[in-house]
Amino acid sequence: QVQLVESGGGLVQAGGSLRLSCAVSGRTFSFSSYNMGWFRQAPGKDREFVAAISWNGGSTYYADSVKGRFTISRDNAKNTVYLQMNSLKPEDPAVYYCARRIGSYGYILVKEDEYASWGRGTQVTVSS
Repeated sequence: QVQLVESGGGLVQAGGSLRLSCAVSGRTFSFSSYNMGWFRQAPGKDREFVAAISWNGGSTYYADSVKGRFTISRDNAKNTVYLQMNSLKPEDPAVYYCARRIGSYGYILVKEDEYASWGRGTQVTVSS
């Protein structure tokens, strides 16, 4: 069983920064073999892709809406993936989720149904 626990959300002023963390655990799960992704869901909207990182951290991919403001990274020694969010905008508030790609290694994917083992999410709120 793989468990993902997001943390680091909160209330921040527009233009501010937050760093989200996603700690991954599982007795037989090899974190360093899986691409990881961050998604978000705002009230009344579908969950959308935010960013993803390859299993070794060598490749990253971002949604156009966050490119240049958000940075995804990972620490395979700590089984943790991060999302550094800078210059937060009023359109960024949502519950942010992390997930692992279905299947080890492979290409970075951006569709929700290509990911599994979702965490419960962490709320990000931006005040204007």
